[in-house]
Amino acid sequence: MNFIISKKQLLPSLQQIIGAIERRQTQAILSNILIKSDDEKISLTATDLEIELISRINLQIPENLEITLPGKKFFDICKALPDESEIEFTVEENQVTLKTAKSRFVLASLPASDFPVLDEIDILSHFQLPQNVLKNLLEKTSFAMAQQDVRYYLNGISMEIDSENIRLVATDGHRLALSDFKNSIQIAAERQIIIPRKGVMEVSRLLLANDDLVSISLSQNHVRFETDSFQFTSKLIDGKFPDYNRVIPIDINKEVIAKREQLKQSLSRIAILSNEKYRGIRLTFSENKLSIQANNPDREEAEEEVEVKYNGEKLEIGFNVSYLLDVLSVLDSEEVVFKLKDGNSSCIICAVGDDSSKFVVMPMRL
Repeated sequence: MNFIISKKQLLPSLQQIIGAIERRQTQAILSNILIKSDDEKISLTATDLEIELISRINLQIPENLEITLPGKKFFDICKALPDESEIEFTVEENQVTLKTAKSRFVLASLPASDFPVLDEIDILSHFQLPQNVLKNLLEKTSFAMAQQDVRYYLNGISMEIDSENIRLVATDGHRLALSDFKNSIQIAAERQIIIPRKGVMEVSRLLLANDDLVSISLSQNHVRFETDSFQFTSKLIDGKFPDYNRVIPIDINKEVIAKREQLKQSLSRIAILSNEKYRGIRLTFSENKLSIQANNPDREEAEEEVEVKYNGEKLEIGFNVSYLLDVLSVLDSEEVVFKLKDGNSSCIICAVGDDSSKFVVMPMRL
């Protein structure tokens, strides 16, 4: 069979799903993309057995279609073609020919029947959010996820849902990010799930920064995000997220207010001469002044002063500068507040006048 599709139609869908394909696969079929058609649409599917991504294109073709193509090669070919290209597909038994006005490519095709499509999931809860709200919640928290930690439940984001609030929490044991969104969704029962790291990164990439709705469906072992253009399904981490409330300081007696961008720039400069391995810096708070210091094993030093609003006693505390910069990068307020107790206790950072997002950073010994 033959059909024609333009690069402008095809490439955005390939860009949506290509992230689900791992470079090293245990099964050859997992390196392929499944292409199917029905009466009105073509769907492209990629999976690594942990996540599944489906992108849809509004295009009618004469016959029903079900083939697989090597995903990375197919994507690279499509991306490299001229923007105005019309691609003619010729489907044969075990290969597919892609032809444009001046190019021709023949790709091997594995049987579509071997492609592992996720079974229908038993949906227990369902709700909708604006895409920009969910994208913002993920961006405010995902940087604090652990990477390949033996405590597997830290390698993802906890999502807590009830009828009044959605809360996302991530921690790697050294820092914690928490972000709330007040809502009035109808949900049958409170849920707490852990979305794995790859699922978090893929859905963050797919979501648009607009107020179009994304549908979120929860089953016992899966979460599904769906819009008009894609359907993304991820397995959940089977584990219990730690009781993070225990690490959020409550007996705080000192507050420091700083201009976010000014502080971020100062920290970036001082970080240049911090220890490359441990990234430790010293903050010294005194009357309306913050002194930032760093040194390294080569006996190099850096120091800078920043004006802040603070009228407490002198306080010295050490931090990993990367953790502070990560927080200041996801906040968008003009001013931030540091809430502290002493030089040995964790610090809470949030925007001035808005505590819907909180960030806890553990101190370092210097």
